[in-house]
Amino acid sequence: MFWASYFLAALAVILAWPVPVFLSRAKWPARSPFTAMVLWQSIALAGGLSMIGAMLTWGLEPIGDNLAQGLSGLWDILMQRRSVASLGLVHVFAISAAVLLSVHLVFTLLLTYYRIVTGRRRHRDMLNLLSSPSVDTPATVVIPHPSPVAYCLPGGAKSVTVLSDGLMDILTESELSAVLTHEKAHLSQHHHLLLWAFAAWRAALPWLPTSQLAQHAVNELIEMLADDEALKRVDRPTLIRAVAIVGSATGSGAETAASLPGSSGTAVTGGGYDDEIDMAARLSRLLTPRPPLSGWVKALIQAAAVLLLAVPTVLLFAPGLIH
Repeated sequence: MFWASYFLAALAVILAWPVPVFLSRAKWPARSPFTAMVLWQSIALAGGLSMIGAMLTWGLEPIGDNLAQGLSGLWDILMQRRSVASLGLVHVFAISAAVLLSVHLVFTLLLTYYRIVTGRRRHRDMLNLLSSPSVDTPATVVIPHPSPVAYCLPGGAKSVTVLSDGLMDILTESELSAVLTHEKAHLSQHHHLLLWAFAAWRAALPWLPTSQLAQHAVNELIEMLADDEALKRVDRPTLIRAVAIVGSATGSGAETAASLPGSSGTAVTGGGYDDEIDMAARLSRLLTPRPPLSGWVKALIQAAAVLLLAVPTVLLFAPGLIH
């Protein structure tokens, strides 16, 4: 288990800096956003597991040859059937750090969920006061606002797509269909769960490059996935026009979809510099489409994602694999 802790520590460092930086600069994710999303999730999960696992396995090394033996020995110490001196102060510190990090990650995940649900509830109450149901489209409400705004508010059976009347006045019927399909794709593909997980990851470890780059990448990828879904219903020029019109709104002071807790969608109403870059990249992808990755390349990347998760799991839980 001594060597396992060093392997896990090395993997944690690799997944915390060079890998996310390299992936964030790669061009291929735009060609296969689903595959890229799988890889980002794997990097985040494997990185967290490696960080905790490295501290835990190193801390338990004096009292067990593998994780099971180490945890059994730790239980004996907690039950006072074995002296804590068998661990040593430094190893006790490592175990405590692993436990504290685990608790911190779980607590932040739950706290983020609570904040999202609370914010979503307040926003839904506001919509009930200010919006009116769409006559033509089910599960859609319209808010009185001159700027083109569109986003979705998740909530299970109460999920709704929100449009502004300013948007509906500008778009043609086919362009409006593209926007609606895009927003409903966010709901049907449960993108809000991904946003929740990566927002919690960043809130828990804001100094970690993985958490910062991953959240930005996931925000981009879900828009690509929703655009791809919209292209199944409308032609490319129609979607491009719709995206460009929605993205043309500036400085209205309306709340953007990115700032709505737990919501997702396209509401560009006075976004900052990063929003403009993201919109430009999104339009560029639609204007100059590149062929998707070949099947064997996607399979290879997904296999690498599985391997990333398998390595720390095996090092942690395979009894007696590394002594």
